[in-house]
Formats: sequence, structure tokens, C-alpha cells
Amino acid sequence: MSKHVFLTGPPGVGKTTLIQKVTQALKSSGIPIDGFYTEEVREGGRRTGFDVVTLSGKRGPLSRVSSDSSASRREYRVGQYVVDLVSFEQLVLPMLRNVNHGSDAEKKICVIDEIGKMELFSQAFIQAVRQTLTGSGTVVLGTIPIPKGKPLDLVEEIRSRKDVKVFNMFLTRSVILINTTLSSTEGIRTPLYS
Repeated sequence: MSKHVFLTGPPGVGKTTLIQKVTQALKSSGIPIDGFYTEEVREGGRRTGFDVVTLSGKRGPLSRVSSDSSASRREYRVGQYVVDLVSFEQLVLPMLRNVNHGSDAEKKICVIDEIGKMELFSQAFIQAVRQTLTGSGTVVLGTIPIPKGKPLDLVEEIRSRKDVKVFNMFLTRSVILINTTLSSTEGIRTPLYS
């Protein structure tokens, strides 16, 4: 049986929305849960970047649009976006360390939305995700991008794990997937919380 659940699909299909709905349902059931999701930042109807939002309510920039194409210092870029690696790591790494250092008696669900190009600039994040996936006490509910262009090593590693179930999302199926994801998570947590 799969232990971890990941959602994949094209941008804008609703992966983060589904993660947020499932997270709320799990929280209201009293399941210990921690993690983060990414959220679009818009100004004047235009996307200007992404923020990282932890489930405890902390928020910080993941990336912002940059019009300056000449970088005087080391920048991490994905298209028009410059990744704020320091902000990302300051928010996410302590939370992942906390999840990974809990005792086996304190089993919980860890939300990781998402494991994509921007997040994968952080070697410490890659290491923390691997540690979380192999830890006995944590179930990961996460999102990964659809395969496109050069494969992302950690994403392909996750796809090939025997303890991971990947759900492909399409616009017409998102409502059905809420129930499927919840039931998969319940199936996973039953042996963990009994």
C-alpha cells in the first residue's frame, strides 16, 4: 500500500486548491498536520510572483518577477522569476526538520506544495524531502509538476518510489479527486493512528 500521496497536473489545474481543501478536512478531523503551500502573488491582475505559506500561518516570498536580466550577484531564475532561496529555506527547512524529528508516537501528515524547479534550487530542501519520505512517522501529501523538458531528479525519484501514489489532475476531475485523496490519506493513516 502507498504511504505518500502526490498530485500532479498542468499549472492552474487546482493542485494547491485541492491540497488546501484536503488539509482543512484533515485538520478538522484532528489529524496532526504541518507543511506549506505556494500561493500566487498578483498585483493589478498580473501575477508578480509566488509566496510560501506555512500551515502555521507564516508567509514569505518564494519568487518575484524581475525585469533586470543582468544579474550582478548569483540569482536563481525560472523564466521571468527570481527565486528568493534564503526566504524559502528560512520558512520551510525548520518546519521539515520539526516534522522529521518528531517521535514515531507523534505520526503526522506533512504537506509539501510543491516540489518544483524553484524549490529544487535548495540542496538542503532536497535532502529534507528525502529524509521526510524515508522517515517512518510521516505521511507526505504533496504536489509535483507534470514531466516537461529536462526531468527533475527528485521529482522522478518520487514518481518511481513504491510507497508513493501519484494522482494526475485534470480540471474536470478535481472535485472527484478531493474525495479520492481524502480516502487515500485515510487509508494511509489508519495503520499509523490505530
